Amino acid sequence: MSESKLAGQFFDAAIGLLERVRDEESGSIAAAGAAIADTVVAGGRLFAFGAGHSSLAAQDVVYRAGGLALMNVLAVPGTLGVDVMPATLGSALERVDGLAGAVLDSSPAKAGDVLVIISLSGRNALPVEMALNARALGLKVIGVTSVAYAEGTRSRHGSGGFLRDHCDIVLDSKISIGDAELDVDGIEAPFAPASTVVTSAIMQSMMAAAAESLLERGVEPPLLRSGNVDGGHEWNGRVMTEYADRIFYRH
Repeated sequence: MSESKLAGQFFDAAIGLLERVRDEESGSIAAAGAAIADTVVAGGRLFAFGAGHSSLAAQDVVYRAGGLALMNVLAVPGTLGVDVMPATLGSALERVDGLAGAVLDSSPAKAGDVLVIISLSGRNALPVEMALNARALGLKVIGVTSVAYAEGTRSRHGSGGFLRDHCDIVLDSKISIGDAELDVDGIEAPFAPASTVVTSAIMQSMMAAAAESLLERGVEPPLLRSGNVDGGHEWNGRVMTEYADRIFYRH
């Protein structure tokens, strides 16, 4: 069977983006890791939020082997993507004013915690207001977004601002407007999005930087092990018991 030329082109594009992020965002990733480590040491909690396909990268760092046990999803009902019918409802909810404030007010997040907000475009009301309200409550906000959207599109929030404008630390995913890496004659629409690959890598690199920062302070990072290796469940049980007051996905 012959190889697919387009599949190879997608891999090349994704690898190129990952290399750009590694080289150009290394300082911001280290800063985000240090902020997470600060929060762990201070007894704070960690949250991640993303709507639509951005939620995949948020979910990727919660309750998983090799991940920080303290990472929690900040869930907004109906916005995780294809878990609602019609799926377009999730997109509509991202544009609803006031939803982010209601979610934060009813969440366990409080001053001193960290909230990572993932939004490819960063232009909709939900991620912008989530960042605004979180900072007003005293949370440190880390944004994972494509700066290209802020430079090439218009905000859908009343302030005219984007997610990047309301974060303490911004990580640029380098994804082009439209989130499609391939454009081929004979196929009308561009295709092969790479945002999930890149944003998930950013999230995992951030977790690695946090573990490194904790190690430098002489603190054992509260990591989970795979439940599919011997002793994994027992290890995870001990970690979850020790940090039970900061883990919300077990309740």
